[in-house]
Amino acid sequence: MAAMFALQGTAWALDDAGAQRLLSIQQRWAEVQYNTPEKQKAAEFEKLAAQAQAFTVEQPKAAEAWIWNGIVVSSWAGAEGGLGALGKAKQSKASLEKALSLDPSALQGSAYTSLAALYDRVPGWPIGFGDADEAQKLLQEALKLNPAGIDSLYFWGDHLYREGHYAEAKVALLKAKQAAPRPGRELADEGRRRDIDALLKDVEHKLN
Repeated sequence: MAAMFALQGTAWALDDAGAQRLLSIQQRWAEVQYNTPEKQKAAEFEKLAAQAQAFTVEQPKAAEAWIWNGIVVSSWAGAEGGLGALGKAKQSKASLEKALSLDPSALQGSAYTSLAALYDRVPGWPIGFGDADEAQKLLQEALKLNPAGIDSLYFWGDHLYREGHYAEAKVALLKAKQAAPRPGRELADEGRRRDIDALLKDVEHKLN
């Protein structure tokens, strides 16, 4: 049966096939993000972006599909860099905002986390839409929904580091290291813990 809409619930619920499609995209993203040579990442993310876009066409009311379209396109932008990256960042932003309009709580608030990361990383006006204050608001919403999540805490720690709040960043990152494992997301968890350790080294450097 196709995705079902719950009148008394959040948004569309993915059926088994949709959930498997989602997991496939998540796992492929982790492979590209953490196990693919830098020179090959942009091309691989471009391929995955086509799959993620197709997923939103198949499941237009599923916030999960829009979240992962946004994440993949954002990662593609980061891997590609240059003038084309800002356009992709704007596409990612639109997908994540679409997800929030459908179901802000989907995937434990991942749309808030991923959108905040964009606001923290994209240049500010007049070049781009970057805005540290907006990033902070979004991350605070993400933490309400997922206060012990590895991603929400990592990006909160990253934001605090960028804002010069090094002691607070260390607390958030150490808490992120203690996050519960995510079934089916083992590679992503392993890679994120490497991200956390790398950022902790930078934090310690600032504190010492």
